[in-house]
Amino acid sequence: MKIALFSDIHANLPALEAMLKDLDARHVDAVYCLGDLVGYNVWPNEVIAEIRKRNIATLAGNHDLKVKKLVTTEHSLSEPGKGYAYHLIDTDGRKYLATLPAHIRLEFKLNDDALNIVLAHGSTRSVDEYILEDLDETYVLEMMDEAKADILCVGHSHKPYHRILEADDNNYKHVINLGSVGKPKDGNPNGCYVILTLSETSSVTDPSSVQVEFIRVAYDVERAARAVEDSPLPNEFADMLRNG
Repeated sequence: MKIALFSDIHANLPALEAMLKDLDARHVDAVYCLGDLVGYNVWPNEVIAEIRKRNIATLAGNHDLKVKKLVTTEHSLSEPGKGYAYHLIDTDGRKYLATLPAHIRLEFKLNDDALNIVLAHGSTRSVDEYILEDLDETYVLEMMDEAKADILCVGHSHKPYHRILEADDNNYKHVINLGSVGKPKDGNPNGCYVILTLSETSSVTDPSSVQVEFIRVAYDVERAARAVEDSPLPNEFADMLRNG
């Protein structure tokens, strides 16, 4: 089974369109989005519409949750600053974002054994928590045990990695950060997403039985950067896109 996972689009429609075009050619079996559809750019409504049109199961990211207490006025739609990105979101989009789940859990029975995948935006404990590649191993294992997760997929940091940890029971756990479709922070401006492949032999006892592929997708970065510069958003957001 091939599962596509992506996160952190941040209202970057050109990046999302390029990623979905690449994804469509790969014929995966399931697709999940780990949140942060909005913020930092000018196409939140178009991004939300595309995700909903495709019926992609999606989590709430920390930026998506900003809509819950957002009050938009005529002034806020022209006032310079990062808040402009959220005031652009229409009423229907705000209702959608406000009702997204915090986690998704997938339970597999392979080789007469359980293999549990947990999807979270930041972590299973907090939407704002960064699960970085060098985070203390004991802490990560405790959190995964608490969530009953053999494979933990997260976003939020915009820095992709696949980390394999050995637990006390000699089983192996996987932590996968998906990187970011629309606002990478690893020095590569190309969008990033993951294809996770499981087979009938996938097992917690064999770390090589879980395949993780990071896919980088080029897109029209200048179009996305110029859209920022032509809006009330801070120009530094455009520089971030260009620099990755």
